[in-house]
Amino acid sequence: MARISFSYLCPASWYFTVPTVSPFLRQRVAFLGLFFISCLLLLMLIMDFRHWGASLPRDRQYERYLARVGELEATDTEDPNLNYGLVVDCGSSGSRIFVYFWPRHNGNPHDLLDIKQMRDRNSQPVVKKIKPGISAMADTPEHASDYLRPLLSFAAAHVPVTKHKETPLYILCTAGMRLLPERKQLAILADLVKDLPLEFDFLFSQSQAEVISGKQEGVYAWIGINFVLGRFDHEDELDADASQESAVGRRRTVGILDMGGASLQIAYEVPTSTSVLPPKQEEAAKILLAEFNLGCDVQHTEHVYRVYVTTFLGFGGNFARQRYEDLVLNETLSKNRLLGQKTGLSPDNPFLDPCLPVGLTDVVERNNQVLHIRGKGDWATCGAMLSPLLARSNTSKASLNGIYQSPIDFNNSEFYGFSEFFYCTEDVLRIGGRYHGPTFAKAAQDYCGMAWSVLTQRFKNGLFSSHADEHRLKYQCFKSAWMYQVLHEGFHFPSDYSNLRTAQLVYDREVQWTLGAILYKTRFLPLRDLRQEGVRQTHGSWFRLSFVYNHYLFFACILVVLLAIILYLLRLRRIHHRQTRASAPLDLLWIEEVVPMIGVQVGP
Repeated sequence: MARISFSYLCPASWYFTVPTVSPFLRQRVAFLGLFFISCLLLLMLIMDFRHWGASLPRDRQYERYLARVGELEATDTEDPNLNYGLVVDCGSSGSRIFVYFWPRHNGNPHDLLDIKQMRDRNSQPVVKKIKPGISAMADTPEHASDYLRPLLSFAAAHVPVTKHKETPLYILCTAGMRLLPERKQLAILADLVKDLPLEFDFLFSQSQAEVISGKQEGVYAWIGINFVLGRFDHEDELDADASQESAVGRRRTVGILDMGGASLQIAYEVPTSTSVLPPKQEEAAKILLAEFNLGCDVQHTEHVYRVYVTTFLGFGGNFARQRYEDLVLNETLSKNRLLGQKTGLSPDNPFLDPCLPVGLTDVVERNNQVLHIRGKGDWATCGAMLSPLLARSNTSKASLNGIYQSPIDFNNSEFYGFSEFFYCTEDVLRIGGRYHGPTFAKAAQDYCGMAWSVLTQRFKNGLFSSHADEHRLKYQCFKSAWMYQVLHEGFHFPSDYSNLRTAQLVYDREVQWTLGAILYKTRFLPLRDLRQEGVRQTHGSWFRLSFVYNHYLFFACILVVLLAIILYLLRLRRIHHRQTRASAPLDLLWIEEVVPMIGVQVGP
């Protein structure tokens, strides 16, 4: 066997031998080894990607679940990476302060801030309410800051002191302040801007105290519910809601329906392209449409939304009942004068109200006029009597009160109904959640047809929701009929529409418009984190590409090293082979010259 030898002219020699192999065989072995290693790496890569693709949706769902559970846990105020924000909702009956927090932005310009409501050590939401509303300070605006002091002191005790100077404060006033003259509104706001910064170190300026419109309030509510539902997320992979992905590559948003005691609101996203409208309708559509960008940079348009939003004052459940009673009183008294009747003028001859349970008696008083009524419990007749209160016009694109309504694609839409929509379906009928028109109509009709004595006995036996009270039992028949008329006759929802869900809580928490407000107000804050992240990336880009963070690159490095060793050995064998052939004649000549000298003796 031939050898490759390394020999030194020293007392000892070292030898490293490699068997001789055919050049063609060596190349074949090298290529086979390289092919085998490549196939092995490719197989590992495919298996890993299959595992990653199969587990990614579950991982994301699990992360979302953990995030929702984490929202119910106490906020870690020792975490220096948390930021805080305050929103004061100055309503008509009282004011409430909400404390929110969020971690540092993740560096993706397509993602919004992960804003959550702060929770105290007992895992309770950090929120405080005072009464009456701030509009009570109309005649004494110099006491407006004193009025809000308890709320801000409460927030200051929960937000870490080191974070006060970077915590934004927003004071947003709604319906109660809108009813005041503008000069009184400005006087109250001026006192807040002047005095509050002297006592509290929160980030607060004149632009952060304002009276918002009903349109703004509706937009904030729409932002809040869609944010909680994760409809602003942009993901490459499809999940359980993949069927809801829109044609433009982002998730379909949900619309909201909110019926309170005095007003009714509707808000939903509309496409950017609209059909040609007459000049008057086009002008009305512009007023009722809000277009805004929730992204942190105006150059990123992934979060540009166009929302139709409007408020109907007087269309809430309680106010609608008052309007209905006024209508019944006026029509009954007019008919009595015309026909010489005495309907409703005494308990013995009451007006039979189809919108009250059978046998329930009540009295309506207006301007020293009294009308005695008794429930008849006819749900269908009640709905027919409520139809004029919708004040619809003959225009097909108009909804309640003759106001323009942007078209809704009922085959590709989803809505959530809050407040009275939930109370009407759940408190008594116990069918809240997924709404089904025929089922709701049948349950409401059966309730209206029951005797008042039977309903009160069922209430005493605890057969209704714990939130139900006698007022709910009394007006459930009317409010269910009113809700049905508003939804199907006013907003033109099909009777078999299946994508409406009535709710009070979403993921076990109440969704407030204040969440949407702070999300909108702080939408530019991620720019600060993005710039800092960009600086870090310039210094740390190599580490993200190193084999420590990429095992495929690690295996590739191993492959390169093995290939280099093989090529080195082949080259070493080739060099030694050339040297052996070149040095062979010299070795023979050296031997021939030395051998004859062995027998020569050297004398003196």
